[in-house]
Amino acid sequence: MSQEELSRKIIEKYQQDERMMIQIFAQWCTNQNFDAVALYEQAYPGQGKNEALHDALEEVLPKEEASDISDYMVVEVLQFFGNDDLAFVVSSAAEERKGKR
Repeated sequence: MSQEELSRKIIEKYQQDERMMIQIFAQWCTNQNFDAVALYEQAYPGQGKNEALHDALEEVLPKEEASDISDYMVVEVLQFFGNDDLAFVVSSAAEERKGKR
């Protein structure tokens, strides 16, 4: 395998993993009755429409059919990909939700 092919495969794998991170976030928001777009915009104001997030939202399952995604898991996944601002917003939203129970 050439260096170029290896680089391409590494990039493709990262992009697949990044899509999975976005899908986890979108499904968590649906499961918790949060607006994923609003949380994203709160974390990254002025960035505009996130096509990958909108694509993921079209693929989420109804919360009755979806597996549970813990608050901890979504925060860890977001932080792993360097989305610390979004992880903070998610963590804050989760804490606020827990306070309302």
